[in-house]
Amino acid sequence: MKRPLKPDEVQIWGVVAATVHPLTGRSAKRASSDKGGDAIPPPPKPTRAKPAEVAARIPPPVAGRAKAPTREELEGIEPRRRHRIARERDPIGARLDLHGLDQERAKAVLENFVKRAWDEGYRAVLVITGKGVQGDGVLRRRTPEWLGAPHMAAIVAGISEAHRRHGGEGALYVALKRKPRG
Repeated sequence: MKRPLKPDEVQIWGVVAATVHPLTGRSAKRASSDKGGDAIPPPPKPTRAKPAEVAARIPPPVAGRAKAPTREELEGIEPRRRHRIARERDPIGARLDLHGLDQERAKAVLENFVKRAWDEGYRAVLVITGKGVQGDGVLRRRTPEWLGAPHMAAIVAGISEAHRRHGGEGALYVALKRKPRG
């Protein structure tokens, strides 16, 4: 509960409130206080809304919209290997930028890119997905799903969020398995 203002605080508030002017095009509604200065009236006390009214104001959840994967969900590369890739001690064999592609095209390009990189013997690649408009981009969210698909299991060893210098949250390191000899 708020305490009432002391007389000297009311006086100071009156001085401060007198220096405030409304923005152009707006009018200030002021009520005179019993102490002689202009004071802005207190905001109206909130009324308790019925649960049905509150439920009606809350928008329903959007179906099919999953949150972006967290760092823990992406950890699939061993920490030391991820560190070597970030420091470029294990070279990043190739880079792919998915900006501007729709989901279908991005999935096809990604799968072809990863298969080609694996065929060429690369052990790590960088996939740049971008963060999306509000940090929850569709490509950022879906890329780990596409790379974790069963038909990619023989190629992809792990996925991890890239280091800041390689794109951070908007990019992924993809560790590739060794190609079998023969």
